[in-house]
This record gives sequence, C-alpha cells and structure tokens, in this order.
Amino acid sequence: MPYSYTLSTVVPASPAEIYRAWLDSVAHSEMTGGEATMSDEVGADVSAWDGYITGRNLELVPGERIVQSWRTTEFDDEFEDSIVTIVLQETEDGTLLTLQHSNVPDEHKSYEEGGWQSNYFEPMIVYFGGPEEEDLVEPEPAPPVSAPTPAATRAPSGRRKARAGKRRTIKSSARKAKSAAAAKKPKVAARATKVARKASTGAAKKTAKKSSPKSAAKTSARRGAAKKAIRASASRSRKPARGKRR
Repeated sequence: MPYSYTLSTVVPASPAEIYRAWLDSVAHSEMTGGEATMSDEVGADVSAWDGYITGRNLELVPGERIVQSWRTTEFDDEFEDSIVTIVLQETEDGTLLTLQHSNVPDEHKSYEEGGWQSNYFEPMIVYFGGPEEEDLVEPEPAPPVSAPTPAATRAPSGRRKARAGKRRTIKSSARKAKSAAAAKKPKVAARATKVARKASTGAAKKTAKKSSPKSAAKTSARRGAAKKAIRASASRSRKPARGKRR
C-alpha cells in the first residue's frame, strides 16, 4: 500500500535560485552530479540521475512551488507514479525547502531513510556555497617573520672603510695631477707662441731687406761689375801674341 512522508532542509540560496536550478537541465545536473533533462513548462517530461528518475511537470509556481510526477527504474509496472511536491520559503539563512513525497510504494522506504538527503539535500547545500567540513578547519598560524635590518643602520665593516680611504687617495692624486697639467699648459703655449713670433719676425726682416731700394741698387751694381769683368777677359783673349807676328 502506498504511503507519504515529508522532509525538510535549509539551503543557502534564495527561493528563486533554487526554483531556477531545479528546472534547468545543466544546473540540475551540476547540483546533483547526475545527468538531468528538465523544463520550466507545465506538462513537459523530465528526467534525472542519468535516466534513473523519470516524470512530468504537474504544477509550477515560480519561486514558491514545484510539483512533479516521479518514478524510478525500480518501480514495477503496476505501480503508479509517485508525486513530489517542493515548497520554498525564504528564511534568514536562505530557503527552507519542504519536500512531500506521496504515493510511494511500501517497499521503497529508502528514499525517506537517507536517499533524498544524500542524493539531493547535501549536494544542493554544497552547490549553493554552504561550508564543507574541510573548510571549517582553521589553518595553522604562520611563524612570525623578523624584519630585516635596514641598510642605513648597519655599521660599515673594516674592508668598506679601507676601500673608501683608498678611493679618496686616488681621487686626490688625480686632482693634483690634473692641476699640474693645467698649470703647465699655459707655459708651453707661451713658449710656442714666442718661437712662432721669432720665426715670423726673421722672415719678415729678410723679405724687407730684399725689397728695399738699397739692396736693389747693390744687387744691380754687383751684376754690372760682373758683366765688365767678363767683357775684359773676352777682349784679352782675342789679341794675338807679339812674338808670333815676327
């Protein structure tokens, strides 16, 4: 003889969210872990848990009530479909889901004695974000990490002091050498200028001497005397010797 029973649980979701998930094929499959084919239309055929459950939508009130015919593969042919009625009521912690299962065969009491809890209620609570047992374990506190000593407060070591002193000595020697070189440069430049001036003055004097009237007259006189000497020697060579005429 068929019988009826009522179960209830609190799901951490709004009535509208539960209503939509129950009647959606993808959401119902993810929520229960078994493939489902659902619809939000009255009179449509439905199935769940990989075809283990089949039925039809009898009454739908959005966000409030779902009524479906329900039978499993374990029902004999002479058994009529059972009726599942889901009532959704909003509470502070989410939604109070009340399930009424009627016209159930006497030999199928396993649905009441844990079947709905393990196959629907518990997976739904996990699906909608309820706390799992492993989430309630408090993590062990991490050991305190000591802050590193700032670089500015560390005392310089002996090696650093020696390196710093050596750098100062090298810089000081370089500055002195640079200053000495800078001091020598004006003297060298002055000497070069003086030599250049002497050379230019000597060349100018020679040029002036060559181009002066006196030097030109001396040069022409020298040239005239040379010409006279050449003529005199030529005339002497032309005269015959006295002894030969006799």
